[in-house]
Amino acid sequence: MMNNLLLHPGIILIIFGLFIPQIRNRKIISIIPILALISLLSFQDGMQIIINYHSYELIFMNIDRLSRLFSLIFVLILFAISIFSINQDNRKEISFAYIYVGASISVVLSGDLITLFIFWELMAIASTVIIWFGSPRSYGPGIRYLAVHLLGGTILLIGIIGYAHNTGSIYFSIISPDNIFAYFILVGFLINAGAPPFSSWIPDAYPSASWSGTVILSAFTTKTAVFVLIKGFAGYEVLLYIGTFMIFYGIIYAILENDMRRILSYSIVNQVGFMIVAIGVGTEIAINGASSHAFTHIIYKALLLMSAGSVFYITGKTKCTDLGGLYKTMPITMVCGIIGALSISAFPFTSGFISKSLTVQSTVYGDMKLLWFLLTMASAGVFLHAGIKFPWFVFFQKDAKLKAKDPPASMKIAMILLSFLCIFIGVFPGILYSILPYEVSYMPYTLDHISSQLQLLLFSGLAFFILLKYLKRTLTITLDFDWFWRKFGQLVVNEFNIHLINNVAISLQKFSNLINKTIDTLHKHNGPSGVLGRSWPTGNMALWTTIILGSFLLFYLFW
Repeated sequence: MMNNLLLHPGIILIIFGLFIPQIRNRKIISIIPILALISLLSFQDGMQIIINYHSYELIFMNIDRLSRLFSLIFVLILFAISIFSINQDNRKEISFAYIYVGASISVVLSGDLITLFIFWELMAIASTVIIWFGSPRSYGPGIRYLAVHLLGGTILLIGIIGYAHNTGSIYFSIISPDNIFAYFILVGFLINAGAPPFSSWIPDAYPSASWSGTVILSAFTTKTAVFVLIKGFAGYEVLLYIGTFMIFYGIIYAILENDMRRILSYSIVNQVGFMIVAIGVGTEIAINGASSHAFTHIIYKALLLMSAGSVFYITGKTKCTDLGGLYKTMPITMVCGIIGALSISAFPFTSGFISKSLTVQSTVYGDMKLLWFLLTMASAGVFLHAGIKFPWFVFFQKDAKLKAKDPPASMKIAMILLSFLCIFIGVFPGILYSILPYEVSYMPYTLDHISSQLQLLLFSGLAFFILLKYLKRTLTITLDFDWFWRKFGQLVVNEFNIHLINNVAISLQKFSNLINKTIDTLHKHNGPSGVLGRSWPTGNMALWTTIILGSFLLFYLFW
């Protein structure tokens, strides 16, 4: 069984990740995801890797259509990121990235809650280290990120222990809402999904990473959360409300933001909101919608962040107020960024159009008219901030006179590859449909749907330019829930440190007193004036030796 475990695609990435700092040829690193892909494709649906530990069966792999879909996109996007990151000098960051992705795949393939939790926490640790590699200023966001995820992990562990105790099983499948501990597990998953009030860790931490680290982080943590929510909580009505709030929350803050990477980070929140709404609907078409939207989102979001990362790599700037006019000097980056922007906006013949249409259509089939209206309006909002605002202010607005050029070839290749996938999936949706959990009968390319979507996007674009003077670049700082975590968290840390320092000081003082007392005692008896340190006359010593030996002899004979 251990031999099979070494063929586990997630374990392969974790093991190779440990040795990446010793690999001198950077191009070899990009081959490692291909090995994981070959491993994944070698396992058929229904295959398992089980290790017995005491009375538990730990299912390290449980292949089905859903887990295969998420594992496949994780491996593919890692391949693209590996190419994009060839110029990353910090080999340790890439090492932890592979461990992080390997843990993510292992979460997706886990068949029990204990195995899931182990890799869930490994994800949190590895991703925190990736954030810390960003810059000296990344320490604070990394600590807040770790604190939030440790809180989520603690809540999740409480839920798992309680659920296992009540049900007698650790097998991971649909979790019954009748069990109170199910909601602990749900909250633990939602924290990783970026649900408010725990969503601020995404725009706080992700932009703090390096130009490559942000791309790495964007694809996995929230999508593993989407996966486990699909597998364990499909059809929970509360997810409809949580997801809807996430959508509009992310849109509003993205519109207000000035930093291009924070804009795209907030768009992660709203896009995950679409997925969570679909999970809340819970029908087959809705699950297909959530799964496909996670698949396409990973591609176009990585593409957008690669575009932003390329700008950051070349110019060293991330704020929209410092950028503009880069279409002249970075044409390939600009085109790729626009393709990503059109895809996230669900423009026809892009991948986002396919997946979002399934998601929105699930509300129609479920006779949820209000929800359909809200999702449709939200699509217009997405186009405003990610579809237009990001490319307009970065590439087309007033020229910032920056000396720039397109990034190195490896970065361009990665962006072109993902741009191709965005268009290819959009033009040939049947390929995506064939790997979804359920059979797809819905076809988005109808005349009325295309025309209505184009009208929605065009009117959104018109509104953007009409309101451009109100949306112009300004040097602003947006207050979010992270204000609470910064202030409250700092207060807790300070109080903890005060008490910790005091307790340590008292303990050290007691220990010091004990050491001094021991030394004084030893000195008393062994020092120059001590009993054991005195000079004894030879005659007296001989007498006392005879007495001791005689006593021992009598004790031995008569005992």
